[in-house]
Amino acid sequence: MATTTSLRSRLLILPPPPASPTAVSLRLHPCAISALPSSSRRRNLRLAARVAPPGGAVAPASSSAPAAEEEKDENGGGEGLSAADAERLCEFLRTDLPHLFDDVGIDRSAYDDRVRFRDPITRHDTIDGYLLNIRLLKLLFRPDFYLHAVKQTGPYELTTRWTMVMKFMLLPWKPELVFTGLSIMGLNPQNLKFNSHVDLWDSIENNEYFSFEGLWDVFKQLRFYKTPDIETPNYLILKRTAHYEVRSYSPFLIVEAKGDKLTGSSGFNNVTGYIFGKNASSEKIPMTTPVFTQASDGTLSDVSIQIVLPMNKDLNSLPAPNTEAVTLRKVEGGIVAVKKFSGRPKEEIVLQKEKDLRSQLLKDGLKPQEGCLLGRYNDPRTKSFLMSALSCPKRNEVLIRLNEFTLEL
Repeated sequence: MATTTSLRSRLLILPPPPASPTAVSLRLHPCAISALPSSSRRRNLRLAARVAPPGGAVAPASSSAPAAEEEKDENGGGEGLSAADAERLCEFLRTDLPHLFDDVGIDRSAYDDRVRFRDPITRHDTIDGYLLNIRLLKLLFRPDFYLHAVKQTGPYELTTRWTMVMKFMLLPWKPELVFTGLSIMGLNPQNLKFNSHVDLWDSIENNEYFSFEGLWDVFKQLRFYKTPDIETPNYLILKRTAHYEVRSYSPFLIVEAKGDKLTGSSGFNNVTGYIFGKNASSEKIPMTTPVFTQASDGTLSDVSIQIVLPMNKDLNSLPAPNTEAVTLRKVEGGIVAVKKFSGRPKEEIVLQKEKDLRSQLLKDGLKPQEGCLLGRYNDPRTKSFLMSALSCPKRNEVLIRLNEFTLEL
């Protein structure tokens, strides 16, 4: 989390995923080190998060602290949090974290004077340094923070899973940076104040400070893409790995026509004709991005081309098409794995990207559905040499729907 914040920020609690045929769940593991990714570096970081310098005197919402001390005395002092304290502290984080980057700020009294903070490229050892880091990030970025879950994962340890999406405002093209991962929050057993905070990013293997892999992960997201500033389907990035993103899409409407191949433009004039006024009421409908081509079969041969309709539209209010070559339909929300790439999306390149993505998903134990989509954020008829001359690389994406995705904590 500490790599992702800003001048003006909003912190949002993740709403329930959109209803869809694809099941999504949060797997909340018991208090065990096996809840972490298998990397030995991550295991070491979790263990390190449990060892932090003491400090402070009063636990947050400390009415239950005497009872906790009595319980520790009865149990020999090393049994860990009581169930009541664990739930109270989890609830505290659920209510306190939404203020991490707003004018209210986090409740400083809940933290020791010495808070050991680490993420792959930042470290601090005091509460003042911790808060300074938050203020600095607020000056540079404009983040959206989504808290997915909070759970006890050790005797004196809570873990949160989150997504942060931010824009680096100092660059003219304001690139979007995305980080997802875990925060391991250690507690001082003497006063139940937070005395350590270790962030683990899903996108890198080496999460130890100082991680050049982590620094490169930041820099490569500063790349310039030429993306039209128009409406796009609503989605939330649940997880960003080194190879792909996992997104939760809300339902959206499309106008659709038969296509010839994933990278073709056959049918494009039919769907754009509909939104440009060739419909029953001659209504002109705003353009959105991306243009999708969908292959719905395993051989990627049954292809349609689609334009997403504005989010404020519904099927009942849309004018009927003038031709049977064009249809309107609702696409149900769901969980989708996405691989981004730039340049001209030639057929052989797209097929290889689809193959690579599917192979990686299977390797990671996920369940990809048959078929795929190609998302082109620039007009499919735009000549690549023109984009290159303007130093505007095209943004493209291969998308594969997932079954039974589990977001682990």
